[in-house]
Amino acid sequence: MGVEAGAQAARARALAVLRIRSRALAVALLPAAVAVILLAGAVGDRLEGPVWDAARWVLTPFAVLVLLAAAGIALVVARARPAMSPTVPVTEEAAPDLYRMVRDLADRLDVPAPSAIALTPDCDSWLEDRTHPAHAPPPAEEHRDIAGAGKQAHRRHPVAPVLVIGSPFLWWMRVGELRAVLAPVIAGTGPSAHPDIAAARRFVRGLDAAVAVASEPRRDPVSRAVLAGVGWVARILLRSCRVHAAELERGVAAAAAERAQAVDYGLRIVAQEQVGLAYAGWDRLLTRVALPAWRMGRWPSRLDAGVVAALTELSRRDRLAEGFASRLGERPACDLLEEPGTVDEAASLLAARLFHGGPAGPGPDWSPVDWSEYPDEVVDRKWRLDAARLHRVLDAMGVRPATGPTPPATVAPTLSRVLDHLTDTGPAWTAGNTGATGPAAGSTAPGPDTAPSGATGPPPGRPDPLDDEDLAGTTAPSATLAARLSAELAREEAAPSPAAPSPASPSPAPDPAALWDDRALPLFPLQPPRTARELLADHLTAMVCCAAMDTAGAAPGLDWLDGPTLLIDGERTADLAPKVLTLIEDGDATPLRVWLSQLGIRPEKPVRLG
Repeated sequence: MGVEAGAQAARARALAVLRIRSRALAVALLPAAVAVILLAGAVGDRLEGPVWDAARWVLTPFAVLVLLAAAGIALVVARARPAMSPTVPVTEEAAPDLYRMVRDLADRLDVPAPSAIALTPDCDSWLEDRTHPAHAPPPAEEHRDIAGAGKQAHRRHPVAPVLVIGSPFLWWMRVGELRAVLAPVIAGTGPSAHPDIAAARRFVRGLDAAVAVASEPRRDPVSRAVLAGVGWVARILLRSCRVHAAELERGVAAAAAERAQAVDYGLRIVAQEQVGLAYAGWDRLLTRVALPAWRMGRWPSRLDAGVVAALTELSRRDRLAEGFASRLGERPACDLLEEPGTVDEAASLLAARLFHGGPAGPGPDWSPVDWSEYPDEVVDRKWRLDAARLHRVLDAMGVRPATGPTPPATVAPTLSRVLDHLTDTGPAWTAGNTGATGPAAGSTAPGPDTAPSGATGPPPGRPDPLDDEDLAGTTAPSATLAARLSAELAREEAAPSPAAPSPASPSPAPDPAALWDDRALPLFPLQPPRTARELLADHLTAMVCCAAMDTAGAAPGLDWLDGPTLLIDGERTADLAPKVLTLIEDGDATPLRVWLSQLGIRPEKPVRLG
């Protein structure tokens, strides 16, 4: 194959980056060169006189300082560990067929094969250079280039980049589709092997790592001042290289795409559709299904298998995706792994760490959960914990039992208690409304004089925080309860747990084998913190579901696209959310009470909590 136009453009940009490196070196050496000339002139009796002597006395120490500073900056850039993506390594023994397919693709593309394969819990694939000494495994565990097959086991240079594959692709895509998607990625090893491109990339990665090192907090004022200078110089050089580095990567990508056109081009068009579908299903699985489990200390151990179920369900519901289900009869790409379940479990744990910040391994408060156990272990438990929290807050606010012909002597955890408290006929609360000093009309919340002695905060009629725009448009009882729930949940999350250190405690020393910073977890949070309005809706929905399970024979269920769901007579309920919002925003419980009556749910009966 000839040299692609993109590769030529990438090499030109690489040379531009290297010229910036050379200019920086020249600037560092310039004072030393002038000092050498002045000293040589003094030895040869040519540059004499008070002016030249003064210049020598001033410039020589300055040149030494500049050389020392340049050497220090170069040392930090060389030794700083470049960022490395968190991945699950896959050895050739664990996936011989996958390595064989990658090797065959590299041969057809006439490019070096990747040095190793790793999986990432995301819908993306890329090549990652891990040739920095900090990234190298111990000599006994050094991976061999999969293109060398053992003849070059002791060769250390050059080392091809690592191929990182999105784990959802392996479970959803068929073997041919995965091959078509990986072809342009693997083709990138060709331009990456060029010495100028590799040198330019190392220089840019070193500068980026040096900036990260300089940004780390330090107590020692001397080291903080020195590293601040290093960071300042590194940022200047990065800004100078930014355009050239971006165009370099763009050229490499164009060259790889051009070279890969000859391999499975027709199938790649279909495979790209699967990439978009996999991303949509993966995102919904994480945010709707995995996130509720993570929040309560459980992590689904088969996320990649779950994405197949989610996408199959999406194909069934979406008429535009009807043809995708027929692909399931072909060989899935996960068959290229020797033990797909083990790999899926490792990728699922890594996903929980990256997107939620969970611990590195199972523990008392961080245990795996199988999909078959999800409804009972996650959905039912989540609803009952939320319902228990809701009633704890009502107890702290002094809310009385539900009204009726024969009120109970004790405060029972009933749905009627919540409905009566939130039913409101007064005006909606608005942000900044500080005039609500007592319970609104129709509310069963007591006034300030009836609040329990252990209650803290403002009177029950005044929502806290009063300036929360999210609570605007809700009733006063809803705003008050939402604020109290938000504060209660914040206290629970701030409390230390056996699974993770408390925020106030110092972070443990990172594992030397871990090549990414565990202290910054989660690296990619899925969603911003839930608002007070959302928390109230979640807790009220949980209370309704608990009442349905305890009084009407309903059951917790799992919807692959929407997460926890309530099953009544085996059918999924989908019309509860609007009625809950009507109660929160308008204080009108009539639609919800009618819905409960139609399904035989008795709100006056106590429910089991916790």
